[in-house]
Amino acid sequence: MSESSFQDDVLGELGDDKLTEIAGLLGTDTTGARETVAETVGAMTGDLREKADADDADGVEVRQAIAEVAETEPPLEGVATFGGLGGLGGLLSGGMMAGVLAKVSKPVAAALSKRTGIPAATISRVIEMLIPVVLAVLAKRASGKAAGAGAAGAPGAAPGTAPGASGGLGDLLGEILGSGKK
Repeated sequence: MSESSFQDDVLGELGDDKLTEIAGLLGTDTTGARETVAETVGAMTGDLREKADADDADGVEVRQAIAEVAETEPPLEGVATFGGLGGLGGLLSGGMMAGVLAKVSKPVAAALSKRTGIPAATISRVIEMLIPVVLAVLAKRASGKAAGAGAAGAPGAAPGTAPGASGGLGDLLGEILGSGKK
């Protein structure tokens, strides 16, 4: 598989049916929905990167969530990841990263609403639909990167002992999310 962007992976995992559902929610076609999803995911991952670099409680939380994602087993694929996708209820199995994504959702929705004119409540609903998909892609990428790094963090390793936990979690996040959109 060639190096695809994080947004492309999320769109692929999302699938046509959910993309059509998002298009209906936004009152646009699937092309408009695809652009909004890509922009939303880009904003969410940008916030994650910024928070991971911060030397405060938010930074600690994001780095711990990244470590947790890196230690999890690869997730189910495709539609199986959606479980009970109604609202944030799908977050129950997302662990710490689900909470981190939920926290960044409000500022992301507000910023995108201001930039696009789409009501923040509508963007928030789109984000609720995207969080389980983002979690699935994060987990897939993390399991691939951790395995590729020859991780000594074997099953049963303590939280925070993920590959590069001694300051390299930002690097792991960069590897998981890719280089970002230019």
